[in-house]
Amino acid sequence: MAIPYPHFISSEKAAMEAGLLVPSSPSSSSVILTQDDLKKIAAYKAVEYVESGMVLGLGTGSTAKHAVDRIGELLRQGKLKDIIGIPTSKKTHEQALSLGIPLSDLDSHSVVDLAIDGADEVDPYLNLVKGRGGSLLREKMVEGACKKFVVIVDESKLVNYLGGSGLAMPVEIIQFCWKFTLERLQNLFEESGCLAKLRTFGEKEEPFVTDNGNYIVDLYFKNSIGDLKAASDAILQLAGVVEHGMFLDMATTVIVAGELGITVKHK
Repeated sequence: MAIPYPHFISSEKAAMEAGLLVPSSPSSSSVILTQDDLKKIAAYKAVEYVESGMVLGLGTGSTAKHAVDRIGELLRQGKLKDIIGIPTSKKTHEQALSLGIPLSDLDSHSVVDLAIDGADEVDPYLNLVKGRGGSLLREKMVEGACKKFVVIVDESKLVNYLGGSGLAMPVEIIQFCWKFTLERLQNLFEESGCLAKLRTFGEKEEPFVTDNGNYIVDLYFKNSIGDLKAASDAILQLAGVVEHGMFLDMATTVIVAGELGITVKHK
């Protein structure tokens, strides 16, 4: 989707640095940007929070990719120094290595200064659904260890309640007796009209396997699941469940790219 990009002070700098807006533009309202362009602007805005010497959580996904690219660019330019990245997936690990970003892990750096990542849903309280890309466990480990967690989304990810998009809320489970675990998850939220499906890929519909060697069950809700903390606890109490995609009270800042420019929301 291509939309006009209005002239907003809060996002003009990021747009220029992303190469999507130039100072000589006669009218910024005439600049037409795609949804991916907006994600790139939001990612560049998020990287403005990065300072030299930080340990950074590097997110996974199409939006987070822009942020990782920008961090690598600033390192090459010498505008950032002494950065250590902790990737949240094998894919991000490979991307960061290709950009020359020094990498480490939580064993060596148990406290992360800042993490930047996308999200699949954001509710009015900045609670998130993440993991539709399959990296929810490592994302939650890294982002749960950070002092600040900056989330980048486009406005289509905003929902009234988690699960409100009608799209998947992922749960990572072990492969052993996965059907048994899937059925227990679906029964857990029967009153919310829950439908649980094993995530598959390809023409043969092979089970999707995470970086950690696990399966993912996607939960689809017709109605609100109610108390999120209670729902979280109930899921985690099921034997066979590794982690779920609800990131509750974790985001400190959410940067939203939309038709009216960039909105920054703080916890």
